[in-house]
Amino acid sequence: MKKLLFNALLIAIVVMSIILTISFLTPPKKIPEYNDEKLRELALERGLKPVPDSFEKLLKLVDDTSNPMTPQKIALGSELFFDTNLSKNKKTSCASCHSFDKDIKNRGVLLDTLTKKDQEVTNCAACHLQDQSGVDRFTFSQGDGGAEHPYLLNTQTILNSAFAKYFSWSGEISSIKEQSANSLQDHHKMNLTPKEVEARVNQNPKYVDKFGEVFNDGISFENTTKAIEAYVKTLVTRGDYDRFLEGDNSAMSHEAKRGLANFINFGCKGCHSDISFGGQSIQRFPLREFAQVYDLKLNFEIVPQLKRLDSEFPFENSGGYLGKNNRHLFRVPILRNVTKTSPYFHNGAVPKIREAVDVMARHQLGRHLTLEQIDEIVAFLRTLEGDIVDYGIKEYR
Repeated sequence: MKKLLFNALLIAIVVMSIILTISFLTPPKKIPEYNDEKLRELALERGLKPVPDSFEKLLKLVDDTSNPMTPQKIALGSELFFDTNLSKNKKTSCASCHSFDKDIKNRGVLLDTLTKKDQEVTNCAACHLQDQSGVDRFTFSQGDGGAEHPYLLNTQTILNSAFAKYFSWSGEISSIKEQSANSLQDHHKMNLTPKEVEARVNQNPKYVDKFGEVFNDGISFENTTKAIEAYVKTLVTRGDYDRFLEGDNSAMSHEAKRGLANFINFGCKGCHSDISFGGQSIQRFPLREFAQVYDLKLNFEIVPQLKRLDSEFPFENSGGYLGKNNRHLFRVPILRNVTKTSPYFHNGAVPKIREAVDVMARHQLGRHLTLEQIDEIVAFLRTLEGDIVDYGIKEYR
């Protein structure tokens, strides 16, 4: 009996050793070297295109005949986006969770918004405004009156969402206008009814005049969301990657170019696609239970009991959110400015970008990246950092 138990224990140890080390026995996939022209061609062939450098080009990609983006409508949407009066307690605006440093005017409005909401929050935001993140940089967002999301979800960036097809973590929302309507009404966000929104807007004589100029039917909840949508569609960013695609070979370092090659060849571009590098599809996460974490503490059993620490995600799932229909289906996040939008994943459980890259490689691609490969990919992701484009729209401000 003792011999059988010993043999069983020995076999268990051997199997576990193989499971935990097999990935290290497989040599990493060698990525070919590309010259600049070939690398640029590969990226463009896979739809990883640059952000438009003019308003006319932007309109061709994101304008909608059901809600045309006129300069007057964009200006109105900008004011609504930063207006704390559009929340139950008059302390929260869209910009409270989606912060960025668009211009001097908006910086002042946003800091004033956050001052009314929470002094501690203001101190954090004052530093992160220039990050051009489009998020609040907290683990999970807090709405009007400090209301928490029931699933403690992390805020997704609003920047470059003009190019997305899906919105919210479940991906069940398909337009910025719909997302704006939900945010205005959700109790853990702005917490107003459509009638209350209309009443608040009507209280401002300036809005009465501007809505009359922009919309034939004046003030309405629908028109409020349309104006916000028109403005949000202008919140797009350009960086070194865009300049590289447009012919500037010096815009990206050799390390970043290697990272772009890794990104394409490893398959990251399969989900993080198009101009926005995400927001185009809903995907399962995690796709693989790869190198799952086990509790290896000593115990008094003859055959050690191995307990898997987390059967849902490769990190603690605070909030208990399981994606669309509880099936681990999530909207693929946008990667532009991703190095500025920590913490990562739906519950903000991963604080560092390098760790996030490693988690995605193991659990989506089924591979262990070398430290050098992770550094290269992160170097590439940094080329996706960029400032919000000033399209110089007439009557914009």
